[in-house]
Amino acid sequence: MVKLSVIVPFYNVRQYASDTLKSLRANAREDFEFILVDDCSRDETPDILARAERELPGAVYVRHEENGGLATARNTGIDTARGEYLTFLDGDDWLAPGYYPRLLAAIEELGCDFVRTDHVQCTARARTIQRVPHGRRGEVMDPRQAILPAERTTSVDYPYTWAGVYHRRLVDRGLLHFTDGLRTAEDRPWIWRLHREAKSFAVVGLLGVFYRRGVAGSLTQIGDVRQLDFIRAFDQVIEETAADPEADRLLPKAVRTYCAIIAHHLSEIDKFEPSVARQLRTMSAAAIKRLPQELLTDVLDTMDLNRSSRLRRLRRRVPAAKAAS
Repeated sequence: MVKLSVIVPFYNVRQYASDTLKSLRANAREDFEFILVDDCSRDETPDILARAERELPGAVYVRHEENGGLATARNTGIDTARGEYLTFLDGDDWLAPGYYPRLLAAIEELGCDFVRTDHVQCTARARTIQRVPHGRRGEVMDPRQAILPAERTTSVDYPYTWAGVYHRRLVDRGLLHFTDGLRTAEDRPWIWRLHREAKSFAVVGLLGVFYRRGVAGSLTQIGDVRQLDFIRAFDQVIEETAADPEADRLLPKAVRTYCAIIAHHLSEIDKFEPSVARQLRTMSAAAIKRLPQELLTDVLDTMDLNRSSRLRRLRRRVPAAKAAS
């Protein structure tokens, strides 16, 4: 019986894949499987993974014939997985030796639907510990209660898929899959759905995932049109939260987060190609128009001046943006 399935998407990461696979080997156990999903890489990544399938205990290699993006690759891994528990890793990140056995022991002891963990962020040679924004550790709780308060950073603002482990019953309930085809922000609807609909979760102070930031080929470093998928992702968050029985309580948080993300992208608009920058302004203005306007006004009245001013200007150009579309 497979106890833990580890889903690892890869795309054009030949310079990092060997380190990732080496760290998986240092976490191997006879009841673990490692599902290596190549999302139609164009470099030597497939050769590295084909070799790993022969050499890494528990490795299962799956290759996409077309590039589908991170969400689609993770879904392939979920559909392939046989484990009682599932977790994720990205193909350019790595693990501390023996981390997965400790992570598995934590969720088995707690007996909850999912467990969230801290991680180490790695930018060049710098190392920074990033904590789950939730103060109570090692205690099983209702994940819905960790969404609020709206004005503070909470668990839904820590969407890292690989910073945790998840019981198979979440797959059976349709809660673990991602929105197919999302190229960025794919973890935002995912983390909101988990916190709205799962029954139990816990946070543990367990470090072992090393998250590589600033990778040249990473989508977050590339100002192309795929970045605009954040709008589709947050539209989904708003739509699904609006349908929740506690929408009145939860929607202010969703709207505030959406506004903050729009403001963030606008503050970095110079990194986008000119045509994409124009689309960003137009699509963001339309997104602002779709939000519940009373809630939007409340959010803008309580945000800091820089972000609220930027969003108010965007709100004023909504009619022109609508005409342009």
